Formats: sequence, structure tokens, C-alpha cells
Amino acid sequence: MDIIQAIIIGIAQGLTEFLPVSSSAHLVFIPHILGTESNLAFDTILHIGTLVAVVAYFWKDIIHMLRAFFASLMDLVHRKFREGLKEDNYKKLAWLIIIGSIPAGLAGIFLKDFFEGLFNNIPIVGFFLLITGVLLYTSEMVSRKETHKRDLNKLSIKDSLIIGVAQACSIAPGISRSGATISTGLFLGLERELAARFSFLLSIPAILGAALVQAKDISSVLDISTAATIAGFIAAAITGYLAIKIVLKLISERDLLIFAYYCWIVGALALILSYYYGIF
Repeated sequence: MDIIQAIIIGIAQGLTEFLPVSSSAHLVFIPHILGTESNLAFDTILHIGTLVAVVAYFWKDIIHMLRAFFASLMDLVHRKFREGLKEDNYKKLAWLIIIGSIPAGLAGIFLKDFFEGLFNNIPIVGFFLLITGVLLYTSEMVSRKETHKRDLNKLSIKDSLIIGVAQACSIAPGISRSGATISTGLFLGLERELAARFSFLLSIPAILGAALVQAKDISSVLDISTAATIAGFIAAAITGYLAIKIVLKLISERDLLIFAYYCWIVGALALILSYYYGIF
């Protein structure tokens, strides 16, 4: 893999990690198109790049949540835990993020081999992209009809777990992590921007956990091409940051239907090219 190929794949990872079109699907398709091979180690580096992007974008919220989390531990010691959650939304948000991360963590531990096996099945990836499109489209329709949106004060542990389950399902290639979690938030009647922000904050432990699990593979790619690896990492970080801005702007001012159409087109092409022409 040369530097240009690494940059292209890095850009694709950065954009599609947060745009609701499935980064895992694109990491399957694009190396095929470029005539190169990605690997687990390089993919891990790119995911760390997107982790840098989301931390950089939400660093103020993250600092507030960390402080609130440790303060809530003190509340627990002094038996003021529930009162503290009611008084400080950051305390509540921190715990909801932790709780919402549990399903993906369990899925990653117990279903890792199953999900990894799907990455070599292009028709399955295409089919899951079609499913992502359906989720985005139907959630938009539901959101438009919902007149009384729920804010953070009304976000519950049950809601967090449901969104967390959606994130766990997105380990399957073709199911967009951001698409599944944002759509689920909209189905639950959350405010549109809250659904997106919660999705992005929920991605931090998920990306970090996946990177830690795969950390042992990172050295193998650094020995092969340090320059290409660094180029891909930077491309993923920069485009990931821009993708977050794009989604937050679109979900606040317009809608996400364009991504539903994109998923349907790419998913259908993957199925057609795979079944009839054997390109993938």
C-alpha cells in the first residue's frame, strides 16, 4: 500500500465513521477498488485517528463528564447519588454513556469471531447497507411526525441500553454505527441534535475498546510502511472531525435522507456486482 492509497482509505474511514454510511463496509470495498489490501493493524490505526477526531470535537463535554463522573462517585459514598444525577446533567450523561457501552463490549467479546467472518462476505455487507438505509429513512419519517421531542432530562437508562444494543449490532459490516445509533435515538423520540451527540459520545468507548483489543497488531503495519500509516492516520483524523460537523449541521437544519439513498445505491451495487459479475 502506497501513501496515496493510504490517504484515500484514511479519508474514507474518517468520513464514514461518523457519516451514517458504514465505515466497515467502505473498508471492505475501497481496498478492492484500489487494488490493494488493508489489514487489521492498519484499520486499527485509522480507528484511532477517528477517535482523535471525536475527542477533539467534544473535548469540553468529555472533560465535564469526567469531572462529573468522579464527583458522582463521591455522591455514591455520601449516599447522594440520585440527587447528584438530577442536579448535574453531565453526571447523568457520563453514566448513560457507560451503560450504553455495555452491549457493544459484550458483543465484541463473545461474538468477535462471528462478526469478523462477515467481512469476507460482500453480499452480506451489501445487504446490511440496505438495512442501514431503511433505518435512516424510517427514523426520519418517525422524527418528522414526533412533535414532542425528548431532551437529556428525559433520556433514561432503558433508552441508553437500547441505543447501545443498536451500536452492538453495528459491529456487523454494512450496519453503520452512527446510522444505527442516531436512528434509534430518533425512533425513541429524542431531540435530533441530542440523538447525534449521544451517538458520537457513545462511539468513544467503543472505538477505544476496539483499538485496545487490536493493539497487539499495530506494530506489524508500522514495520511495513510508517509514512503510509501516518498519512492514513492524519487523513482519518481530519476528515472524521469534518464529518462530525457535517452530521450535526444536517441533522439540525435538514435531514439524513441523502445518506439513506447513498446506502441503498452502494448496497445494491455491491449485491449486483458480486452476484452477477463477480467483481468483489
